[in-house]
Amino acid sequence: MDTDHIRNFSIIAHIDHGKTTLSDRLLQRTGTVADRDIEEQHLDAMDLEKERGITIKAHPVTMYYNAKNGERYELNLIDTPGHVDFAYEVSRSLSACEGALLIIDAAQGVEAQTVANVHLAMKQNLHIIPVINKIDLPHADIPQAKQQLEEIIAIPADEAILASAKEGIGIEDILEAIVARIPPPAAPKSTALQALIFDSYFDTYKGVVILVRVFSGELRPGMQVKLPNSSKTAEIKEVGSFNPKPYTRDVLTVGETGYVTANIKTPREVKVGDTILDARNPAAILPGFQEVRPMVFSGIYPINTADYEGLKQAIAKLQLNDSAITFQTETSAALGFGFRCGFLGLLHMEIVQERLHREFAMDIIATYPSVVYRVRKTDGVESSVDNPAFLPDVTYIDQIFEPIVKAFVICPNDNIGDIMSLISEKRGTVKNTETLDSRRVMLTCRLPMNEIVIDFHDRIKSITRGYGSMDYEPDGDEPSDMVKLDMLVNGEVMDAFSCLVHRSKAEPRGRAIAAKLKEVIPRQQFQVAIQAAIGGKVVARESVSAMRKDVTAKCYGGDISRKRKLLEKQKEGKKRMKSIGSVNIPQEAFIEVLKS
Repeated sequence: MDTDHIRNFSIIAHIDHGKTTLSDRLLQRTGTVADRDIEEQHLDAMDLEKERGITIKAHPVTMYYNAKNGERYELNLIDTPGHVDFAYEVSRSLSACEGALLIIDAAQGVEAQTVANVHLAMKQNLHIIPVINKIDLPHADIPQAKQQLEEIIAIPADEAILASAKEGIGIEDILEAIVARIPPPAAPKSTALQALIFDSYFDTYKGVVILVRVFSGELRPGMQVKLPNSSKTAEIKEVGSFNPKPYTRDVLTVGETGYVTANIKTPREVKVGDTILDARNPAAILPGFQEVRPMVFSGIYPINTADYEGLKQAIAKLQLNDSAITFQTETSAALGFGFRCGFLGLLHMEIVQERLHREFAMDIIATYPSVVYRVRKTDGVESSVDNPAFLPDVTYIDQIFEPIVKAFVICPNDNIGDIMSLISEKRGTVKNTETLDSRRVMLTCRLPMNEIVIDFHDRIKSITRGYGSMDYEPDGDEPSDMVKLDMLVNGEVMDAFSCLVHRSKAEPRGRAIAAKLKEVIPRQQFQVAIQAAIGGKVVARESVSAMRKDVTAKCYGGDISRKRKLLEKQKEGKKRMKSIGSVNIPQEAFIEVLKS
């Protein structure tokens, strides 16, 4: 189809604002999916996506629409994930489009991720069409949503389309607006091939399937192509599009989106954001490529050590579908052999663990999540540390730099005091407070990433009774007084519980872990000391009292010295036992502590 009749667009929204439901209605209205075949959340393929109501992987789909002006148009929708963890995938998907539908919930209004996604779209110079969704809800406040659209996002309210994706209201208006307002793909400056890779997945029969948007030239089977960032050259076997199932085509031309398969068997050779070039006549690389960098690291170990090989294969298979996971082998004295895995964020980590459990029936245990610290040693050499076990000795450390994030928190006016005290508790500072409307404010703050990886989002939700929302972006790193907190049981360091914490938080964290360990470690014949230590200094201690055997039970009368002699003998025995005895901590104890 000629480029004047092609429209590439994306749908951006906060979680649960009706993005996937709207895409279902568009598929129905354009006849891409028959009414009898349509199902709820049609583009969400995973059970997890349907259960949680979130989009985890981007799904492109090509629709054909007969507009009111009598022309037939090719509409390429690239459905994007909504969660902050997948922001890089969203930015790549947006760079493959000329426009975006911005969905705003009529009942909830503009949320934190709405603002963040609009900034991403504006950075790519996309034409934004605002859609106020869920207007059929009894508590929908359309005037309020329009006011927020103008005041927060600076888009004229009269451009907004009123719709209800669930009831099918306004779908025709949205399709007409896509045709009328979103510009067609720009004419290419040359005929040399340039195609942006915005996603990829692994197919058992075809190998790596690369999702692309063609900016210039064309893609045909039999072409020799080059991937510059992995220096891979391959021959194209098949090209096609999605409707939403894949179907083959003869050629992908300028402005079109679709998929490409080649003789590529390992996903590591395909990087999101890379450019596909003609191997014989390579053009310039499209700008904006970045390596996907993991933000959160955690150790994953099999509960049954015999499952180690199975877990290795399971993570490798997951990596085929999700190239953002990184993993390498590591060992722990307490947990045995396992893997150090890197994730985009906490939700990403949670989803990977859930998929390992469901899709591969793996019983796993994950260690305390940590972020990547930059360590400068006294000799000036710098290194990155994501595992407390690899932290150099304190005498060789000059400074530790911890990653900082810029967070946007939207909360009701009534909760602003509680949210500010939560931010200060997490060592953050509020930089800016902006009133959104009569009910809500947006706080812009800077926080250490280490503080938000565990319970920050949950705490915001509980403080605001579910009305708060949050989004964040990396904001460099800063020097910080970080220390390595070790847990010692009977004088032995338990590496599974070691973590890097700020000095001000070390003592409370040590007390909490020690108290939990006291509950789960079984009693021994001698007293067991549980200590939290920073270097050689113990900052918290709990003791598991010894089981006492009544050695005087056999004495019936006689002098007290007989009993005292037996008790002294028992005391000596316990002393000797403590010096040579070892405490075997059961696996369940580790699981209990790491779960908490």
